[in-house]
Amino acid sequence: MRVFVYATLLFPATAMPLARLATARLHPRHAAWLLSASAVVLAGTSCGALGLLVIAELVRIPELARLAHLSRRAIVSNDSTSSAVAATAGILLGAALLAALTFAVARIRALAAAFGHARALPGRRSLVITEDEVADAYTVPGRPGRIVVSTAMLEALDEPGRRALLAHEMAHVRGRHYIFAAAARLAAAANPLVRPLAGAVDYAMERWADEYAADELGDRRQVATAIATAAIATKRTRPHRRSAPVLGAVFGRPDESRADGAGPVPRRVAALLSPAPCTSPFALGVALSVIALAGFCALEATDDLRELIALARMERHR
Repeated sequence: MRVFVYATLLFPATAMPLARLATARLHPRHAAWLLSASAVVLAGTSCGALGLLVIAELVRIPELARLAHLSRRAIVSNDSTSSAVAATAGILLGAALLAALTFAVARIRALAAAFGHARALPGRRSLVITEDEVADAYTVPGRPGRIVVSTAMLEALDEPGRRALLAHEMAHVRGRHYIFAAAARLAAAANPLVRPLAGAVDYAMERWADEYAADELGDRRQVATAIATAAIATKRTRPHRRSAPVLGAVFGRPDESRADGAGPVPRRVAALLSPAPCTSPFALGVALSVIALAGFCALEATDDLRELIALARMERHR
């Protein structure tokens, strides 16, 4: 069990290169799906591996081994996991479960508040225009999801820019992007090593919405201009949003910025001024291979523990 369980624990270290590969070589829609799935798989398998180490130690306890009808001698002789390693795994697993539960509760409450806010917004149409001197635009998840745009933002944009903005926000609503963000953030709460994937998911969703708007307008440069103009207007008036979670048309979270200092807005504008993105089969294959290998190692580690327990049970009944 040792080789596969430790290999499973190492896979979350691939989060950073995987995030960079997906955002650079995959279409944003594919990147959002793949990165959120990768975050869940890598966090889930690593937490599962910690659980296997804990179980391997628990069955060594004479009282538990006797209750489970297992031969403790067979377990000790066939598994070399140390008590210190198992104790560390137990602490890490407990911390991961507590962090994930805390995040899940907070996110459920935030989503409930957002759904309530969406219902409370005036009118029944998806678009809600607010009389506000603060330039802002965002989506609120709900049934239906709502697009909130301030009059100041509309005044800052020309007619094509307004259409680009609304198309971008509609992509968030139709794609239910808040689900991708929630899944990736939950995984990052359970295992901090996958946080680069969560940040990359946020950026990929904004790029996904940008590309949707570019397809709707048929003019990539116009969408890039709208994003830049909206960013300037938003920065000047600095909106303060009270409902969460929301998805913004302009600004992402701070951790979307790269180490070289390039923020998400300049990157998005630069991407729109370049040819339309496409998915590299090679990059997609590499990313899927990482997920598949992590799952394979987790399954093999689980099977090794199953065989160990089966052997211990057989020895006990001899």
